[in-house]
Amino acid sequence: MFRSTFLYLGIFTLFISIFSLLNILFCYYFDTSLNIHVYFVSLLVSLFLGVTFIFFNKKFLNVKVNFFEKLFIVISGFFYFPLLISLPYYLSIYDISFINSYFEAISGFTSTGFTIFENVKKIDEPLLIWRSISQWLGGLYLLCSLFLLTESPKIKIKNIYTNYEGLNLSEIKNQYTKVLLIYFLLTVLVFILLTYSGIRLFEGFNLSMTITSAGGFIPTNFLSEILRLENQKLIFSFSMLIPFFNLYLIYNMIFVDKSVANNKEDLYLLILLLFILITTYIFFSNIFGFSSILFAVLSSLSNIGLGLDNQFSNLSFLFLILTIIGGSSFSTSSGLKFIKLYTLFKFSLKEIYLLVKPLYVSGNRLFLSKNKIKDEEINIYFLSIVFFISSLFILSGILSFEQINFKDSLTLSILTITNTVNSNNYNLSEFYFLDINIFSKISLMFFMIIGRVELLGFLILIKKFFFK
Repeated sequence: MFRSTFLYLGIFTLFISIFSLLNILFCYYFDTSLNIHVYFVSLLVSLFLGVTFIFFNKKFLNVKVNFFEKLFIVISGFFYFPLLISLPYYLSIYDISFINSYFEAISGFTSTGFTIFENVKKIDEPLLIWRSISQWLGGLYLLCSLFLLTESPKIKIKNIYTNYEGLNLSEIKNQYTKVLLIYFLLTVLVFILLTYSGIRLFEGFNLSMTITSAGGFIPTNFLSEILRLENQKLIFSFSMLIPFFNLYLIYNMIFVDKSVANNKEDLYLLILLLFILITTYIFFSNIFGFSSILFAVLSSLSNIGLGLDNQFSNLSFLFLILTIIGGSSFSTSSGLKFIKLYTLFKFSLKEIYLLVKPLYVSGNRLFLSKNKIKDEEINIYFLSIVFFISSLFILSGILSFEQINFKDSLTLSILTITNTVNSNNYNLSEFYFLDINIFSKISLMFFMIIGRVELLGFLILIKKFFFK
């Protein structure tokens, strides 16, 4: 197991080496040499570990890897890569402690966006880029992990913990290349759109990585300092649809299959989005305006969470619900995923109807879908919601020791588990993470990772190793 894990992690470690080298070039470009040594250290450490892991374990490239080994590989990566990403923070001139450095790294790698920096403007440009890169790498790792656990390039309604025996790491290389290429091209597309709207290249580069990874880091204290024009806000809003829908959506529509049946989950999400926008516009357009509502709704549904200057005190609960819903099953967004909630809702209605008419016969098929949902998948969906609610109460209980009121602790818990940044959308933009105690930071880090892999994944491994 560990040999396959080291090989898989070693391959992704080389990405950190590449971006460390890129940041060294950025230091020369921005004429900022104060922190250039930290990227040399990051380059040498990541290059050494990556080459070592691959060289001593390359013979396991064609070895079959079962489901539990894959799950262990994925979860271990969410602890290992932030350690490497934290090096530039810890070794920088800003005197950041290890726990704060690791917190910032995990927040970036899980695309959450919580930050220990109270004034981002004091950070040099290469470190700002490093923060954005950490999100982008985390989004790529999540997509590859989802594919590794499901072994399907068209993930729709299957839960990521379906037990497959699996292929070896060599056989899925082509699909990983496709994921990387599509993810990169979508990032370039967002970058072009943002710069076309008049946003500076530096800010557009950072924001493009934030959007495609559904992250929350921005290169300034307030997003309104960048998005000044109405067309910039609209372009940014529609760009947030990319992490909301399936990564393969555009690819499938152009090269594979344009039929609705094979893109049904994205159709469900589109219907949901239109319903929410129309409803909120009818009742709240006179208060907030359509562009503000559009921005906040898309930001919440995609689990980005970024907000403008608007205070949505009347709609903050709605936006929290939208963060829980999340986006497509194969996207960089988090949350429970709408397809799970819709499946459970339909299954519950059927069970209620059977109580009234016991002889009624109905199949577990979704709207516009020919595939039947298995009872095992429905049970797993139900467990996911139970564990999600349990995680909320555990984390909010821990945060209550920080003398945070119940409403804010529950809100912060929801944002943590859905990997969504705190902002004006949830009336929590004034919360600062630098001064909270170490135990709370460790708890937040752990639950940020749970937001990516789900508590169910940890419990499966615990059962495997300790309760055979």
